[in-house]
Amino acid sequence: MTQTKDFYSAVESRRSIYSISNEAVVSDERIKEVIEHAVKHTPSAFNSQSARVVVLMGENHSKFWDITTETLRKIVPADQFGPTQEKMNAFGSGYGTVLFFEDQAVVESLQQQFAAYADNFPLWSQQSNGMLQFVIWTSLELEGFGASLQHYNPLIDEEVKSEWNIPQGWKLFAQMPFGKPTAPAGDKEFSPLEERVKFHK
Repeated sequence: MTQTKDFYSAVESRRSIYSISNEAVVSDERIKEVIEHAVKHTPSAFNSQSARVVVLMGENHSKFWDITTETLRKIVPADQFGPTQEKMNAFGSGYGTVLFFEDQAVVESLQQQFAAYADNFPLWSQQSNGMLQFVIWTSLELEGFGASLQHYNPLIDEEVKSEWNIPQGWKLFAQMPFGKPTAPAGDKEFSPLEERVKFHK
């Protein structure tokens, strides 16, 4: 894996980028390499490796946001749909979308094997998936893409599973549209760190 900036700079540079285009930044093979590296090396509780990822590009990416648009059209009043349509158009104008899932069969198996921790495994699964989302997001930023994290689940779950033949046991957690940035992220305010971090020597 090549690297263009250090870890700390990458963490700082990763932002929610909503203005994106479908212009290629790196090859599809490189995108596959970066995402597979993240999936392989992001930690998970008990090394469960329960995360599952589906990457949609080209017509599949466009179809995903068409499905999401039509799903939302059914529940958002027509006279209020304008802003929603604009968001869908923005996401759909990108290069691809990463779908983040957790395999519930893996989670349930661990609950059965380690009954004392049964209530924790769903939570640990979500925490692991959140780490994977961050790693992939930061990795895409390193490659020159802009991305944001969206949550239109569970409204779209069944149609997405049907369209892309996704196992029923995979639970959708998030969607990450990405593409070449066409505008920078806005300014970000930070709360005082002394209110957020405590050190005890």
